[in-house]
Amino acid sequence: MMGIHQPQKELFSYQVDLDRRVRTDHPLRRLNAVLDLSFVRAEVAGCQGSNGHVSVDPVVLVKRMILLFPEDIPGERELMARLGERRDHLWFLGSGLDTPVPNHSVLSKARKRWGAEVCERVFVRGVR
Repeated sequence: MMGIHQPQKELFSYQVDLDRRVRTDHPLRRLNAVLDLSFVRAEVAGCQGSNGHVSVDPVVLVKRMILLFPEDIPGERELMARLGERRDHLWFLGSGLDTPVPNHSVLSKARKRWGAEVCERVFVRGVR
């Protein structure tokens, strides 16, 4: 069953607004302004189950995968290790300071479930 991430401000995060904590000229802001991933849910819908646990939003999964490239992060384990420390990454993902960081296997399991052909279509279209 496909989950859809609903970004929202945390109730008890000590009034930390990540939108104000990421500089206006940050490269991820520029990327976020032009990146249209609205097609991703439809693209991977056939790969999702119809019962069981609700998955992580596929758009957020793709954004996590994208974060590997700008700083040449060597792998998913390292990305997840850094994620909770990086306000800019949290902002890009629509997460808050208190959002739990998932296990690194979430990304590899998604790629396996989607298959190489779907992953390639998502990234080619995202770059376009």
